[in-house]
Amino acid sequence: MADFLMPIFFGILLVILGYVNSKGDISSIHWYHRTHVSEEDRPIFGRLIGLGTSLIGVCIIAFGFLSFLSEKTQKDIFLLIGSALVILGCIIGLSISIYAMLKYNKGIFRFK
Repeated sequence: MADFLMPIFFGILLVILGYVNSKGDISSIHWYHRTHVSEEDRPIFGRLIGLGTSLIGVCIIAFGFLSFLSEKTQKDIFLLIGSALVILGCIIGLSISIYAMLKYNKGIFRFK
């Protein structure tokens, strides 16, 4: 019962975090990226990371609602659709974030 609430709350948290990042505040991002992204690239870097994070959060929220529908209708198709949506959202969201790291940080981790 109420197993759908945790994904909804977690998704809302990710959307809020993504929104904060997209406004240029990258203080929640790993210290490595805060120190290696140039000052002029921080706004676009934050927007891309925020977009990826928000996309993942929205997909998790949708999964929560689809899980609720599955629980109320006793039809597992909603769980299947929700699971596929989360997988797709994670792949696209992580791809956007990794693209931003590769472009503006010259790598996910840069060793000297």
